[in-house]
Amino acid sequence: MKKFMFLLASLFVWNLSVWAGSDKPIAMEKMPSKAQQFIKQYFAGSAVAVSKMDSDFINRSYDVIFTNGDKVEFDRKGDWTDVDCQYSQVPLDVIPAPIHTYVSKAYPNVTYKKIEKDRKGYEVKLSNGWELKFNRSFQVVDLDD
Repeated sequence: MKKFMFLLASLFVWNLSVWAGSDKPIAMEKMPSKAQQFIKQYFAGSAVAVSKMDSDFINRSYDVIFTNGDKVEFDRKGDWTDVDCQYSQVPLDVIPAPIHTYVSKAYPNVTYKKIEKDRKGYEVKLSNGWELKFNRSFQVVDLDD
């Protein structure tokens, strides 16, 4: 009976590990069309090093890492959630106009190194080291140096 319970418990744990979440490589053509279009529009000259899908119990997301180290993350629908360009700069057309207007007045001559968005708002990291958080109404809610 103990062996049977141990076997049952082992199978349960193994089953959980299989379903718990995994990154797996995925061809760019199999990513959501919005994600493909975003890459074509804003990163046309960049070579893709790896594209992958991350699945867990609830969510599915996609990551694209370029050979220059830049990275873009997408949600399950293909909408971008994170653009990280530590070795270049985030394309200006990705930055919402109210954020760009504020940043260009407050911090002239900086570039955008990273932008993240979620249901609460946006966070941008600038080339001068500042990180700014904006709510959904594009009001600054936090500054960090």
